[in-house]
Amino acid sequence: MPDEFHGAIIQLCSVLDYEKNLTKIKEFIREAKENGAENIFLPEVFYSMSDGKKPTPYLLSPGNEHEENVLNLAMENKVNLIGGSCATDIGGKIFNRAYVINKNGEIVNTYDKKHLFKCCFENKKEKKVINIDEGRIYSKGLESEVFSIDDDWRIGLSICFDLRFSNHFCQLTKMGANLLCCPSAFTKKTGALHWHILNKARAIESQSYVVSAAQVGKNSSNVNTFGHSLVVDPMGKVLVDLGGEKEGVANFTLKKSAIIEARSQIMMDR
Repeated sequence: MPDEFHGAIIQLCSVLDYEKNLTKIKEFIREAKENGAENIFLPEVFYSMSDGKKPTPYLLSPGNEHEENVLNLAMENKVNLIGGSCATDIGGKIFNRAYVINKNGEIVNTYDKKHLFKCCFENKKEKKVINIDEGRIYSKGLESEVFSIDDDWRIGLSICFDLRFSNHFCQLTKMGANLLCCPSAFTKKTGALHWHILNKARAIESQSYVVSAAQVGKNSSNVNTFGHSLVVDPMGKVLVDLGGEKEGVANFTLKKSAIIEARSQIMMDR
């Protein structure tokens, strides 16, 4: 059917070593493509995940070997890569940048994370304070981005902590998005509290699909992520949940008719 979107969502436990990550990603992409996926969704910082205290040394920048490695993931497998993010050096500033790469290995669009994660939790069991501030590593993005796959699908980009800011998603919807992409690396604590609720809320209020590929497990000595990569439909129903224990991949099919139906049943001014 012309209104169908065939995709796959990949859940990873990325580590600092990009070569280890690439090996796993290639295997998952091949599996997804064999099952009919044309569009692959990857998590936040899939290429190389640092310990959160300093940036990874494996930064993408225009034309370097790391950018070429990521472009080749799409080109060699003839798939579109949508929304996975990588730490990227642009003129000496480091951004958490989501990429959209077509089947020819060309960058179609990018989005730099606007809302940088900042939290402070007391770990009573270990009697220590967990203080995380992405602003120590990354510069903030400024622009919201929506792009087209074809005439039917307009995809709005976000990354992880953006999920908490409904105004960002409202703006994407006003820009014409009907599929919202949110690659993430939620912590175990914040994920257990809010991950499913936030994904459902963003889908319901935008009356759009939400696809959120996530990191899972012990990424480093300092980073432990929640997993539960999700695909949520425009009425808030969870279509895919990859769980919180292990890496994996799941294929899915989205229907434009479900968006039309949701928006015709509950009329919302935008």
